[in-house]
Amino acid sequence: MPVRWNQIAAIGTAVAAVAGPLPASAAPAAAAVVVCNRYCDGRDAALAGADRTPVSSTLYGRTVTLHVDDADSMGWASLAGGRAGDEVWLDRSFDGGRTWAAGSRLGSTAVPAGAGATRTTMANVDDWVQRGVGALRACGKAGDRPEIACTGWARSTWNAAGRGTAAATALMMRYDQSTGLFDGNAWWTSANALTALIGNIRVSGMASYQYAIANTYDKQVASRQGQFRNEYLDDTGWWGLAWLAAYDLTGDSRYLATARAGADHMHAYWDTTCGGGVWWRTDRTSKVAIANSLYIQLNAELAQRVPGDTLYRNRARAGWTWFEGTGMISSNNLVIDRISLDTCRGTSGPLTYNSGVLMNALVQLNRATGDANALTVARRIGDASTTHAALNSGGILREPGEGESCQGDQPSWKGAYARGLGVLNQALGGVYGGYLQRQANSAFTRDRNSLDEYGIHWAGPFVPSAHACQHAALDLLNVAPL
Repeated sequence: MPVRWNQIAAIGTAVAAVAGPLPASAAPAAAAVVVCNRYCDGRDAALAGADRTPVSSTLYGRTVTLHVDDADSMGWASLAGGRAGDEVWLDRSFDGGRTWAAGSRLGSTAVPAGAGATRTTMANVDDWVQRGVGALRACGKAGDRPEIACTGWARSTWNAAGRGTAAATALMMRYDQSTGLFDGNAWWTSANALTALIGNIRVSGMASYQYAIANTYDKQVASRQGQFRNEYLDDTGWWGLAWLAAYDLTGDSRYLATARAGADHMHAYWDTTCGGGVWWRTDRTSKVAIANSLYIQLNAELAQRVPGDTLYRNRARAGWTWFEGTGMISSNNLVIDRISLDTCRGTSGPLTYNSGVLMNALVQLNRATGDANALTVARRIGDASTTHAALNSGGILREPGEGESCQGDQPSWKGAYARGLGVLNQALGGVYGGYLQRQANSAFTRDRNSLDEYGIHWAGPFVPSAHACQHAALDLLNVAPL
């Protein structure tokens, strides 16, 4: 069930084992604090209204299990098959298990004499007052051995009752309230993460994390060149679209003003080199598909929201007229990455987000201007990108040259693709619904851990997540929610 943080604050992968001593670098020095939500930490597990056991681990014949009471969003740990003196406790993390309070051992207890099992008291998963999005794991050890066994991290179904809301909650474990960004100071990928989060609020109705919109805006609006502008024109486009989504959700006019500032910033770098187009960077060294697709989309979306507009509509039209003539749509209807400044023609290979954003842009252009050809071209790109063998290994989308890490830029790209294809799918009455559902089912089954974190390979295997992979999966789940 959803938790509205601003209301509640008033109330006050299968098995993952860790054998051996835990490294000191894995945890911060701060001691754990007592958290009080509906109940305070330390509640007797006998009072739990339900008992779900998402993860367990074994060591030397002992079984350590994490138990969760979803209704109260609390958990406890148990140890079975042990001997007197064996220990069991909980760890709690507010960043998806990357750190936890060193030495806290919540509810730590030992097996009493004459027994072979014990359990801890309960601890809260989240900290509603501090907007801490939490996770728990159970840990234990034999009384006569130094090694420790811990389960994987898991949490309650509060704010995580469905696939999409669970993915949104896992994404928020990577949100830094002090900066308003994700995973430290990630910039353009944070714009995409915020867009995915807003998309989930729209489709799920769960507004628990809506506070992140204003927080991100307030923390970052004056950074870099101000109004979410910087030297990369595609970065500015991503943020402009994020603030349009925020405007649509909240009606706050400052977000619309910022989107307009971003569009104007991008337009300042449109010139006649190769006949038109915006540059990728303010140093004017290359013209690429992604910056120009975002330019078309941002202007076309603004044209739909600014009363009496002709400026943004004309910019969107001009952007598409130029793009269509560059050869960046290949003969097999995939969108390639850039043009050569020597030939002013498309060069390099396809990347998924190039096709995804252009599909989105063309749908928006059709809505803004009635250009039927824009929708026809978008359909050709959609058909090509969903069937191209190099992009769909075994029927599941895979980035060309897809890496083995969720770090960096590449893991975001499939999210923008899914978002764009989802918009086109809606415009065409659901023709790509089966394709999108197949991607979502594969990712959910093969590319997810016990915290509902997603890796880079939607066909599996799972690799450790980060916000770019997570928002990409959330973008997918937003357009294929069942």
